[in-house]
Amino acid sequence: MKSTSLRRAIVPGIAALALTLSACGGGDAGSGSEGGSDVSGSVAVDGSSTVYPMSVAASELLSEGSPDVDVTVGESGTGGGFEAFCAGKTDISDASRPIEDDEIAACEAEGIEYTELQVATDALTMVVHPDLDVDCLTVDQIIALWGPDATATNWSEIDPSFPDEDISLFGPGTDSGTYDYMANDVIGAESETTRTDYEASEDDNVLVQGVAGTEGATGYFGYTYYEENADSLKALSIDSGAGCIAPSAETAQAGEYTPLARPLFIYVNKANYADNAAVAAYVDFYIENLADIAEIGQFIPLSDDLYSETQTALEGISS
Repeated sequence: MKSTSLRRAIVPGIAALALTLSACGGGDAGSGSEGGSDVSGSVAVDGSSTVYPMSVAASELLSEGSPDVDVTVGESGTGGGFEAFCAGKTDISDASRPIEDDEIAACEAEGIEYTELQVATDALTMVVHPDLDVDCLTVDQIIALWGPDATATNWSEIDPSFPDEDISLFGPGTDSGTYDYMANDVIGAESETTRTDYEASEDDNVLVQGVAGTEGATGYFGYTYYEENADSLKALSIDSGAGCIAPSAETAQAGEYTPLARPLFIYVNKANYADNAAVAAYVDFYIENLADIAEIGQFIPLSDDLYSETQTALEGISS
């Protein structure tokens, strides 16, 4: 399930954008679909809980002009989403990391051809209890904290200048793309795992509550959830060699917040896009209104260059 606070934040944004689209005559399905309110059919989306708010926003906005398009959006995690997608059970897979080799092989085995569309940028954010006297971590310290061989149980073991305080760890489960990104792209573990002695949940709101309510606690999740809970958490700056850089839209877009900035994607079944007008309507609408949908989901919109790449990929989806 999603954070109820995040859900409340999404709904007003959807309502405001729906009014804007209606006023501009843009409430119909995307220009590449077969015609706005005349389109009907079902669309199945599943995958990343991080991308989930964007896909829900796209669904609800599309329904303003195309009420007969029935979109269901699940959030089983990036890995779970690809498992369903490559088995032909969904039309679109939300992902907070690129598809992996074993998932590509699974799709190929079932004859599933797909197109990858980047929809936003996220900044993976490490947070601590607000009273903890730690403000910045190096990448090596992240590995000492979260790596598969990490054994530290006190902050002073990470750095002697850190407080003599017990560490409590909260993080996403192993089926989450956020977990995969931490293990593979931040830690760089050959085992593709983090340490296992932590409180795990697929619900980011549970992680927020755990860190906020536990002295000495730390955790990580998407930038959205930090922004939603900034009054009860402290975000850590990250030093990858150029000094301590705080997570923000500006530092992520500028490529300064490394290695914790990450792309977010949707993967589209090409055959279903070609054969199902509802799938085409949903995807076209999603990309046409991508900047607004990213803002509703509280993610970092694509740069002009990246948006052009996504548009080009969409144009080639039926080829």
